[in-house]
Amino acid sequence: MSEQIFSIGLGLGTQNSKGEWLEVFYPQPVLKPDAALTETLCTSLNYNGGNQIIAVDKDQLDTLESALTAADQQEQAAIVNRFKASTKPLVATILATDDNPTSVPEGYLKLQLLSHRLVKPHEINLNGLFGVLPNVAWTNKGAIDLEELSQAQLEARLNGELLNVDCVDKFPKMTNYVVPAGVRIAHTARVRLGAYIGEGTTIMHEGFVNFNAGTDGPGMIEGRISAGVFVGSGSDLGGGSSTMGTLSGGGNIIISVGKECLLGANAGTGIPLGDRCTVESGLYITAGTKVTVLDDQNKAVDRVKARDLAGKSNLLFRRNSTNGAVECLTNQSAVELNEELHANN
Repeated sequence: MSEQIFSIGLGLGTQNSKGEWLEVFYPQPVLKPDAALTETLCTSLNYNGGNQIIAVDKDQLDTLESALTAADQQEQAAIVNRFKASTKPLVATILATDDNPTSVPEGYLKLQLLSHRLVKPHEINLNGLFGVLPNVAWTNKGAIDLEELSQAQLEARLNGELLNVDCVDKFPKMTNYVVPAGVRIAHTARVRLGAYIGEGTTIMHEGFVNFNAGTDGPGMIEGRISAGVFVGSGSDLGGGSSTMGTLSGGGNIIISVGKECLLGANAGTGIPLGDRCTVESGLYITAGTKVTVLDDQNKAVDRVKARDLAGKSNLLFRRNSTNGAVECLTNQSAVELNEELHANN
């Protein structure tokens, strides 16, 4: 293969009784693999181009491991060696291009590229992902097809066991697939697979991070990072704060929070914030919010919609305590996070 492959993943996962994929775990997904890995896998698996999902038979594993070892691809060879002990179905996902995901293995590979920090939010095509992923019961026994859940619950009871259903969702929690280095996550169920959690990030119990969203790190997250939102380094989202995602009213506007920003408790933003911006506690800024702009003498010089201030740095958004008007002035003090809070080693 002379062309550059976009991504490769060797995985094992769960299928329902019909042989349909529910989820796939890739121990070490690869973004833009080198020529040796590409050639070895494509030849060994009879890959013939395009985006392909290739079922891997256990009889192929010895040959595949030998080929990877000979090509000096020791990490992938070690994964194949471990796959020999698997009782789960095996798959090789080869993505020639970053097209819309059209299958569960493709979707899960892309989500894990994000959570492995190989790509950042909005750097990968996830169009149509919701339609591809099935709604699944996530249990202490793994993923179970919803149509097969009642039978699985009965079988567990007959064996004197309890099948614990943690949630019913299209997305599993990230930490069941990857735990990025240098992070603290107080409540793992609140971080979905496909989140990008940068080193030095602390996510407290009420913090939430959706897929295709996350933090550059370091950062303190006690609020909600909605789908599509990326938070810059050194920023703090206070308790109960939220960001408007592209799935929840933000439309096609990509909301982001710059470096060293502060969203106060129960505050929120529906516009992109530049660096060193502050939104005071309890204030939610939307694109249409009328904002009085103040000069350095605290005198009103303009009245604009918040969207006109999108992406600008060093701004402080607050409410006038007398008349309740939303005001914006230059924020002279950058938010400096306590370094000890972000020592996650």
